[in-house]
Amino acid sequence: MYQSYVFDCDGVVLDSNKVKTDAFYKTAIPFGEEAAKALVDYHVANGGISRYVKFAKFIDEMLPPTSTKPNLDDLLATYANEVIAGLLSCQVVEGLHELRALSPDSRWLIVSGGDQAELREVFAERGLAELFNGGIFGSPDTKDDILKRELLSGNIQQPALFLGDSRYDHVASSAAGLDFVFITQWSEFHEWPSYCAEHQLKTVESLTELTQKIF
Repeated sequence: MYQSYVFDCDGVVLDSNKVKTDAFYKTAIPFGEEAAKALVDYHVANGGISRYVKFAKFIDEMLPPTSTKPNLDDLLATYANEVIAGLLSCQVVEGLHELRALSPDSRWLIVSGGDQAELREVFAERGLAELFNGGIFGSPDTKDDILKRELLSGNIQQPALFLGDSRYDHVASSAAGLDFVFITQWSEFHEWPSYCAEHQLKTVESLTELTQKIF
């Protein structure tokens, strides 16, 4: 039995990967189709990395040479406005409350690449915050930094399991010494079958399947 469960948000707890992808595209399209597609491709290939990093790279490397560079804060604000409605309306993963009922004494945390204040607002609004007694954490801190900090503070107790849907989720959890399972149902990481096979990772399609396997 695990003492701590650490969840990514997008694609694991919420069916929000497409919400984020569409928001990146809509934010970038005023700067041209090529730039918008480049940002979307970078976003999908780097799931779990914060919007701050992605938009900084967009400004520095993806804009047309003749384009006036936008302000990072303006891009972030536009993106946030695009995202919030989708986060409040997208599907919540089935089996979340059932898993919580089966692990009443464990610590639950969200560790996401999403904006921390935004995550806390959405989870409170949707009645999910109370499930995560270990806290809801996100950017601008990286997942690596969050995991290191919460382990040092004792908030994450071992043995701990990270539930993710991206390459970065696995890399960050492995570096922190957490067990890892890849949740496939909403992942945008199209190479997950070969990646998981190469790294001998446990995979499940859904949270319900995971619950059946560990309880």
